[in-house]
Amino acid sequence: MRIAVSGASLFVDVMGSGPPLVLMHGGPGGDHTTMSPFRALADDFTLVFYDHRGNGRSDIEVITSMDWQNLTADAEAIREHLGFERWAVLGHSFGGMVAVEYALRYPGSLDRLVLVDTGGDIRWVQDRAPEELARRGYSKGTVDLARRFYRGQITPREMSLGFLRFGRAFYYRMSRLGMLREMMNARQMQARPEALIHGFSVLLDGWTVMDRLGGIATPTLVMAGRSDFQYPPEHQQELARAIPGAQLRFIDEAGHNAPHERPDEVLGVVRRFLAGDAAGDQAG
Repeated sequence: MRIAVSGASLFVDVMGSGPPLVLMHGGPGGDHTTMSPFRALADDFTLVFYDHRGNGRSDIEVITSMDWQNLTADAEAIREHLGFERWAVLGHSFGGMVAVEYALRYPGSLDRLVLVDTGGDIRWVQDRAPEELARRGYSKGTVDLARRFYRGQITPREMSLGFLRFGRAFYYRMSRLGMLREMMNARQMQARPEALIHGFSVLLDGWTVMDRLGGIATPTLVMAGRSDFQYPPEHQQELARAIPGAQLRFIDEAGHNAPHERPDEVLGVVRRFLAGDAAGDQAG
């Protein structure tokens, strides 16, 4: 379905039955198809997939309306349109950032919050990620491309080039079969380079919520691949400690795309947490 909101037409896909769970995809510049591993939860939950404004199949009048106020208001408009009093929210990567902003702005709309392979301060991506690529042996040219990529200082065609040059870093171990599978999945995604460029150069420029996370009262799970090159374990610990009562869970042998690499483990942790069971350690 499509839902009209201020300055945008949002693509929304609802499936399954049970308590509602909204899935916020990564990017910026990606779409809901990157959340495909979570479709396996449809037997237990009513799943709400959607594309952020200006991303994927969600049309937008001007890219500058892709700001935090509108991104979070869009999610709230979807919840109201579907008639859910409250719902659980799961965000991956950039979607986790949207989820945090949403939790801070609409605290009465969530009953659970799941943050997967995400962070609370963009400096980890813009400053540390290129350094980590260099440490892992990527060429200077690739590291320089990543540095510009994560600051939105690229041309539209360099979005695909970036994933080609350092896409393997998103995974703990990428086999040829795995790479082929991801290439097939990527063909389903409707990439929006303009959303990536605006996202990293404007929306996320200087972004941090670390000083505001104490205001989240929703039960929260922080989960990440232990080999995530963008948001490593030390930041996941900082993130979880800053959210009162948050649980923290690491997924071994997984990188930034833990749901794709270790789907059974990730889905099991999510199911237990949303059911009210302990899914990880208290982060203090």
